[in-house]
Amino acid sequence: MLNTDAEGRLVLCDVLTYVERFEPEVVIDVATLTGACVIALGHHITGLMSNHNPLAHELISASEQAGDRAWRLPIGDEYQEQLESNFADMANIGGRPGGAITAACFLSRFTRKYNWAHLDIAGTAWRSGKAKGATGRPVALLSQFLLNRSGFNGEE
Repeated sequence: MLNTDAEGRLVLCDVLTYVERFEPEVVIDVATLTGACVIALGHHITGLMSNHNPLAHELISASEQAGDRAWRLPIGDEYQEQLESNFADMANIGGRPGGAITAACFLSRFTRKYNWAHLDIAGTAWRSGKAKGATGRPVALLSQFLLNRSGFNGEE
C-alpha cells in the first residue's frame, strides 16, 4: 500500500475477484477512481479502459449513440511495469505519469478470467459552480450499451 488515498481500487479489486465465480459474459465497473482522469480528459469525456477490444468498441459506439462520450485509454504492459514493487506482489499506485491508466492496470490484474471494462467518471459524474450537482453519467451510455446488446433498435 503505497498510497492510502488509493483505497477505492483495493475495494474494487475485491469485487472484481468475487464476481469471477459467476462466470460473467462481461463486467463493467464504474467509479470516480482517479483525479488523473480529470487531468487527462477534463469534465466532458469519461475514461474507458478494457481488457477486451470488442467490448471497448461496443462501449465507444454506445457512448457516441447516446451523446455520453467516452474515450479509450490504453492498459499496455509498459504501464503495468509502473506497478512493480521491490517488497510486495504489486504496488497499488504507479506514480503520477499515466495515473488513470495505471489505476486501470491495477484493476486489470484481477479481471483476467472475463471480459472487463472500467469507466472512470471522476471528471463527468458531477458539475461544479452554478449548475452544481450530479450529471447522471454514464447512465445514458450504459443504457444504450444494454439496448444494443438486446437487439432493440427503437422501432416496434
